Amino acid sequence: MQENQLTDTILMVRPVKFGYNAETAENNHYQKRLSGQEPEEIQAAARREFDQFVSKLQEAQVNILVVDDTDEPVKTDSIFPNNWISTHQDGTLVTYPMWAPSRRAERRADLVEYLHQRGFRVHQQVDYARFEAEEKFLESTGSMILDRANKIAYACVSPRTDKDLFGSFCREFGYQPIVFTASQTTEEGSLADIYHTNVMMSVGENIAVLCDEAIKNGDERKQVIDTLKDTQKEVISISEEQCNHFAGNMLQVKNRAGDKILVMSEQAFNSISKDQIERIERHASILHSPLYTIEACGGGSARCMMAEVFLPK
Repeated sequence: MQENQLTDTILMVRPVKFGYNAETAENNHYQKRLSGQEPEEIQAAARREFDQFVSKLQEAQVNILVVDDTDEPVKTDSIFPNNWISTHQDGTLVTYPMWAPSRRAERRADLVEYLHQRGFRVHQQVDYARFEAEEKFLESTGSMILDRANKIAYACVSPRTDKDLFGSFCREFGYQPIVFTASQTTEEGSLADIYHTNVMMSVGENIAVLCDEAIKNGDERKQVIDTLKDTQKEVISISEEQCNHFAGNMLQVKNRAGDKILVMSEQAFNSISKDQIERIERHASILHSPLYTIEACGGGSARCMMAEVFLPK
């Protein structure tokens, strides 16, 4: 079965206790403590950003399924559901092992039931979460960029993306694995592993956004770029500086009319050049929304907030 690359339906989780997570900040150098703001203020700001983002997506006629987070247990990062769940056109739903113990409570069986209630069919569930006991982690479409139409999966190895487990996923689901290492210069001037592939790379239908300079190994960089071009993607290269503004954290979707949209944050949009915008708009319209609190405190952006729904109705 030929898979679609783009979905018109997105699952999102509205935050209840959004905030800074010191545990995840250990290997996510995008996170920052917001000084001078109380936790309640940070949550309120994140909630406003979330609701505005949802409204813009709805206005663009993208189908949005919004589920409220639960009060207990506290889940500061529940706003990023794409790290623990993925769905597939054959009716498979996969749950994933999370590096941070504080994030594992985000996996909610009631969200699976919610999808059932909304008319989506889950034929089988695959649980990779059991690999947490072996200290092996793979954080769904944060760790992996799936070219579903061409059955190719891209992943940069990090503490949150185990190379062997990524290989197991690819074998089970029939993807060709493209594995590489990637790093960025931190504010302190040192090199740090890029914690999630989706902060440096986005693959759409006929377009790919890539921070290729983060791939320090020349052979690996060439393999990634050549594979993207071989699958008829126009590759838009972004700099590390643009990556630091979440310009790699984009997702191409379609709306109910079939129009293609590249979704990103306002910060990401402001970081890209006029030429890059013109090249993107040859393939999709651009939708952007302010997510400054979510980005600074949570270390993730627009793409991280959207879990794609590919399940059959």
